[in-house]
Amino acid sequence: MKHDKVGSLMAMDVVRAEYGTPAEEVARLLAGHRIGGMPLVDQDDQVIGVVSASDLTAQEAERPDPRRSRSRFGIPGLSPAARRRSARAPARTAGELMSAPPVTAHAEDTIVEAARILARRGVKRLPVLDEEDRLVGIVTRRDLLRVFLRPDAEIREEVIEEVLVRVLWLMPRSIEVVAADGVVTLAGRLERRSEAEIAVAMARQIDGVVAVVGELTWRLDDTRERSDEQALHGVADDRLRKL
Repeated sequence: MKHDKVGSLMAMDVVRAEYGTPAEEVARLLAGHRIGGMPLVDQDDQVIGVVSASDLTAQEAERPDPRRSRSRFGIPGLSPAARRRSARAPARTAGELMSAPPVTAHAEDTIVEAARILARRGVKRLPVLDEEDRLVGIVTRRDLLRVFLRPDAEIREEVIEEVLVRVLWLMPRSIEVVAADGVVTLAGRLERRSEAEIAVAMARQIDGVVAVVGELTWRLDDTRERSDEQALHGVADDRLRKL
């Protein structure tokens, strides 16, 4: 059992631009599609960077405001700070505006992995790549957040069906499963300790689960038997090596 893949969540109709796309066209695309950013691709559909509305806003802030100062002749002029900024040529294309290298995910990554990338890198969207690193989709922080805001009833049903029934081959009501605010509590008595450990470990992998509280007991501690067997094998191996 594993978390859903990014490919199952991504939007496949991706608004994109190329390095030479004019900055004005980038602004029109962002506004027209009501999005905060887009990937830039090369001729092979490989992502070379990302340009966002904040990139455009930052460039706009660099432009001199004629109202800030006037020349001694009464003609609008530039302040010293504005003159320093204007010494740099303004970006005319998406490529000159983009942030690079891009932060991306692959379609086969789990949703949890993608969420960690977003959090670690402080970005709001991830272009999604296929096995050949070509752009196939995009996933946003909002898309991922929907997964982690799953209803508790839905989480509980998946724990019962996927963990108890499919993995451990137990009856649905063999142990008590409670989900509250993403925290899953497992309570009851199982035949073996290993089953209890599996139940807790597998429940943690359900999408939307924040934590698992294990209140399970067992009749037989088979983990101790495995430890004893491993110890016996170790003694036997030592004796064989001495022969």
